Amino acid sequence: MSDGRPTAETPWPVGLLATKLRDYIDRLGTVWVEGEITQWSVSSGTVYGKLKDLEQDATIGFTVWSSVKVRIPADLKQGDRVVALIKPNYWIKGGSLTMQVYDIRHVGLGDLLERLERLRAKLAAEGLFATERKRRLPFLPARIGLVTGKDSDAEKDVLRNAQLRWPAVQFRIIHASVQGDRAAAEITGAIRALDRDPEVDVIIVARGGGDFQNLLPFSDENLIRAVAGIRTPLVSAVGHEADRPLLDDVADLRASTPTDAAKRVVPDVSEELARIEQARARMRSRVTHFVRIEVDRIAALRSRPSLATPATIVDRRADELARYRARGGELLDRELERADTTTAHLTGRLRALSPQSTLARGYAIALREDGHVLREVSEAPTGTALRLRLTDGSLGAVSTGPVGGPE
Repeated sequence: MSDGRPTAETPWPVGLLATKLRDYIDRLGTVWVEGEITQWSVSSGTVYGKLKDLEQDATIGFTVWSSVKVRIPADLKQGDRVVALIKPNYWIKGGSLTMQVYDIRHVGLGDLLERLERLRAKLAAEGLFATERKRRLPFLPARIGLVTGKDSDAEKDVLRNAQLRWPAVQFRIIHASVQGDRAAAEITGAIRALDRDPEVDVIIVARGGGDFQNLLPFSDENLIRAVAGIRTPLVSAVGHEADRPLLDDVADLRASTPTDAAKRVVPDVSEELARIEQARARMRSRVTHFVRIEVDRIAALRSRPSLATPATIVDRRADELARYRARGGELLDRELERADTTTAHLTGRLRALSPQSTLARGYAIALREDGHVLREVSEAPTGTALRLRLTDGSLGAVSTGPVGGPE
């Protein structure tokens, strides 16, 4: 006997099953639930979000219509711990289950956010986020290491924008899970493998955004410590502005998106060529200006009389030398003339006082043989040999004694 349950011979229509599901869910009515907001986005006044269980790995999506949004706290955001009054609704036509929120309230800081903040403070105290430990990116990396999800938009954005800027750029790509339980370990292993490669000059970790829950692997403590210990500069390109994972803080550079990472790591070849051309133009202008100044300076030197007509200086100096010679000769002749006059005057005086003048007037000087000049007769007794000095010579004589009185 049939109990009314569907069988292969008497199946229910889809509509009947959908109606029974709707009616069953409607009997649940509204319920208060507690959890942590892991997604919160607004579109045309309606909020679409996700609520995660505080202990189990369970998540539900919810909708807050604009009429309810005006009555709930305006500062609700990802990471908030809340209680919400929701009503499950089963949409028969689309076959989907929605959770309509009628009220939502703050309970406190979500466990995940609180745990991340404690870890952030701990790592910051250890100096892992310090500015002075961050390394400069190479100007033109020969090879870029890329850690990202396989066939992801993030990978395509990085490759496309990097190759547009510098077509010769090379990559070593390691694919890893970017969400889920395995993500942190796979990303850590990929980063360490790229760091060991001597050809890799910089590493990019890229993901195209996501909700708060999906980004948790990028705040894993083991991953953060591994990044802090590598030697190769690392760029974080997770692309999530609302809740920055800890990878952004420990990375040497944070890029807002994978596209931004490619632009920050790889220089634009056209911009660099333009910069080189500008530098060459500036150098050419400066060299030309310098040469022009030196040419003008040489022309000014050549225009000076000393270089333009050097014979003029010689002629002028020759004339001056001739004048000095004539003046010198004149002064010399005058001095000689004055000296001749003085000499003649002194000669006259000398001659006037000289005994020779007396002798010239007919006098003689009587001297004994010993050279004694006789002044008295008694100094030459009879027989004394004498020498008479005249004006032109001397005569020998012998004293015969006095011959008469003084004249």
